[in-house]
Amino acid sequence: MTTQLPELSGPPPAGPQADWSRSSNPYAQYSPYESTNPPRRPSHRGRVAVLVVGACVMTLGAGTLGGAIGYLAARDSLATESTAVVAASSLGSPNGSIAAVAAAVQPSVVQLDVTSDAGSGTGSGFVLRDDGYIVTNNHVAGPAAGSGSIKISFADGSTADGILVGANPGYDIAVVKVDRANLNAIAIGSSADLVVGDLVIAVGSPLGLQGTVTTGIVSALNRPVTAGGEGETAFINAIQTDAAINPGNSGGPLVDSTGAVIGVNSAIASMGTSAGQPGSIGLGFAIPIDTVKRIVDEIIANGTSSTPVIGVKLDMAFTGSGAKVAEITTGGPAETAGLLAADLITKVNDQVIADATSLIVTIRANAPGDRVTLTVVRGDQTLNFPVTLDALTS
Repeated sequence: MTTQLPELSGPPPAGPQADWSRSSNPYAQYSPYESTNPPRRPSHRGRVAVLVVGACVMTLGAGTLGGAIGYLAARDSLATESTAVVAASSLGSPNGSIAAVAAAVQPSVVQLDVTSDAGSGTGSGFVLRDDGYIVTNNHVAGPAAGSGSIKISFADGSTADGILVGANPGYDIAVVKVDRANLNAIAIGSSADLVVGDLVIAVGSPLGLQGTVTTGIVSALNRPVTAGGEGETAFINAIQTDAAINPGNSGGPLVDSTGAVIGVNSAIASMGTSAGQPGSIGLGFAIPIDTVKRIVDEIIANGTSSTPVIGVKLDMAFTGSGAKVAEITTGGPAETAGLLAADLITKVNDQVIADATSLIVTIRANAPGDRVTLTVVRGDQTLNFPVTLDALTS
């Protein structure tokens, strides 16, 4: 028997998309939220990125940068009511099997339906704590800031209103709170020990299909990726996976073979299309959970979080190997350490720096107060500078 999938109706589910084959960063993706305004032409003025605490304010737009996989759906698209997820059964499945992992994880995964002045969208998230704290992407929940609303749909079919506790757009992470206790909190793993080839499982609501489970492996690590919505661009030192990740998976967990979350799904690469919204081609990207943990802990404690910075502006027009310093921030860590304008940063500790984006994501994988060693080429000299990372609060 053939079952026909529900058809999309109404306007296209997402806004304009960058053609990644012509983007200066092939992992920069499309905007997840639709707007009635025509897309703005990318600006090529001021090709300088500000790496303040690793925070990068980019005035260079390479097509439309964006959050990769948030799914904007008109309210009459796909399902409009919350329905209970038929969870995978672990009965008869050996520990560590995909069925057993899915059965353990699905009760902790939620769907977010977000409305704002710009439109409405659907994404995924997971229960961090049993007292109501939920983790998702900023490009999913962030649009609800101000006059927007968030509806959380749980795997048992129940729903609750969520409030945005805080977000860090630079990492594409947000925390939402519901007034509910005794939730099924997900197990938290570590991304530090991941190796290429590890089994991973993605759970979420692609195209609004709540409770969808897909599998794959870790395809690569430390992949520099830009993601986020129409606001500040996020820079992620990402986990790359071939697990099928599609619009609507944004904010959902990427878990390991034990069912512990090791990443937050945030972006996909696409070949580019002139109409509609792209889907998975086996290039998905997740924010490492070790980075996420620091951000969400700070948001829950303070409502804000910090981003590590070194205090330089980078020359984004530079096409050579490494990250070229355009300007030093007065009083910042780089000036204190002795860096100069026109220095070429080629390594952070033992990590080779290919370009400006590579430097930004490598710095952001650390925390404020961490001490790193920058390898710098200055003329015919190669110099090493110990730098203590400063903090920028968002």
